Amino acid sequence: MKTQCPTSHREINGTQIPHFMAVSKEGITLSRAIARFLRYLEAERNASAFTIKSYREDLSHFRHYLGNERDPRPEEITTPVLRGYLVALHRSGYSSATIARRLATLRSLFRFGQREGWIEGNPAKPLRNPRRGRRLPHVLTSQEIEQLLKAPPAEGFQGLRDRAILETIYSAGLRVSEVVSLCDGDLDLKAGIARVRGKGKRERLAPLGSYAIRALRRYLAVRKLHPREPQGDEAPVFVNRFGRRLTTRSVARLLEKYLRQTGLDARTTPHSLRHSFATHLLEHGADIRSVQELLGHKSLITTQIYTHVNAARLKEVYDRAHPRAKSSSSSRERTFHTESD
Repeated sequence: MKTQCPTSHREINGTQIPHFMAVSKEGITLSRAIARFLRYLEAERNASAFTIKSYREDLSHFRHYLGNERDPRPEEITTPVLRGYLVALHRSGYSSATIARRLATLRSLFRFGQREGWIEGNPAKPLRNPRRGRRLPHVLTSQEIEQLLKAPPAEGFQGLRDRAILETIYSAGLRVSEVVSLCDGDLDLKAGIARVRGKGKRERLAPLGSYAIRALRRYLAVRKLHPREPQGDEAPVFVNRFGRRLTTRSVARLLEKYLRQTGLDARTTPHSLRHSFATHLLEHGADIRSVQELLGHKSLITTQIYTHVNAARLKEVYDRAHPRAKSSSSSRERTFHTESD
């Protein structure tokens, strides 16, 4: 089976891109390889719909970068080709985090190709991730959380629903995808527990605080007037006015509305409430292993970022309050600059 190397190039954003010439019809094309990889993630790795969507978008972007003249074979994608792609991403202004994620996606694709026998080596393996500075999660203070959770009206279907959503995310530290995936059968309000399906479809039990339980009870009382499909235990907890399950984007939009109303930091996202949940637990003495379990993190390393958040917040208080801290305003500005979503 003969493989031809790229014999000509085209240029995008100053980067030379290989123009793949015709090869024999033997073997698998890159598009078919991508399709098989995505099916593998869903069927064997039990990846969530959101994860598969992210992989698909990353691989579609790479496929578009290569051009539509011909569908190349996986073994034609060499390390120099991938290096050129990373350069093009950098010149187009993509962040280091985005470039690193797309490189990780390509590594996973070609690792799967090695397993399936499409290729002998992984062309993405020699490439190093771009240097990334430490970026601490954006969190709200307890006072800001209180202000936000009181923003939705305490009456009417939409107000009670929105308040229940925000209370549930913060009370249980849920991802936005987890809260919109909740079904009636997942809630045990008497016990104060919600069954949550997290990343990799792993299930965990998340405790609900008294404020969240009260908000959920009030919302569920008025939701009875809105028909839903399906019914029973599989019925969605949070629905729109047509009775359909809310999307993650709908939750982001409703949060944006209340951020404008309260004047809180516009960088705040639904995930910021999860960040705030973890940070506030650590601030009040929770041990990091317990926080890991509550968040549903597979690795403790993922949870440890919140110890850095807590340390940064303590240093900020110290610099502001201690008479002999002698911390310059510029150093405090640098601390603030590291915080992001």
